[in-house]
Amino acid sequence: MRADSTQRERAATSADEAAELALLVRLRAGEEAAFAELVAEHASRMLAAARRILRSDEDAQDAVQDAFLSAFKALERFQGDSRLSTWLHRIAINAALMRLRSQKRRREQDVDELLPSFAEDGHHELAPKRWSEEAEDPLVVAESRALVRAKIDELPDNYRVALVLRDIEGLGNEELAERLGVSVNAAKIRVHRARQALKTLLDPHFSESAEPERP
Repeated sequence: MRADSTQRERAATSADEAAELALLVRLRAGEEAAFAELVAEHASRMLAAARRILRSDEDAQDAVQDAFLSAFKALERFQGDSRLSTWLHRIAINAALMRLRSQKRRREQDVDELLPSFAEDGHHELAPKRWSEEAEDPLVVAESRALVRAKIDELPDNYRVALVLRDIEGLGNEELAERLGVSVNAAKIRVHRARQALKTLLDPHFSESAEPERP
């Protein structure tokens, strides 16, 4: 059964790659229907990524439009080293970051007040709060995800963007550092501090002490 499943997955992957190659040929030939197909297939994922970075539907839509224009101009240079969807995703992230940098945004801030503090012996001055087990109720899960997204948005942009790119968009450390214009070590530190700050913001909502009393 496992071998059959693996074979089906490989066949599906090969079919996807063949369809993608055929689409790329049509795009390079300037076929209008191919451009419409590309937008229809990939725009929603690109828009979601841009929205997470820019936090504005209008700005995200503008960034995706910029991304598609950039992609169309660069089609001849696309070597196929990655999937077309991956390539477009990266272009969308770049477009969103460029738009974010061009805006008058909140001054880059630190998150020191949200980070754990340590005593001289190296122990936490305040013991880390233990979070309650995740509920299985779909409504509760959806509310929790909405809360996490809201708290991510409360982080200063320099930390919020690093966290979004690393933990949500899935960029590796080297690519993250390149996008942020910092060293790999600096990128890692920024993500680590963002995660710690986010946990501090979420502690009052998810810690065991925050659970309502049961009769």
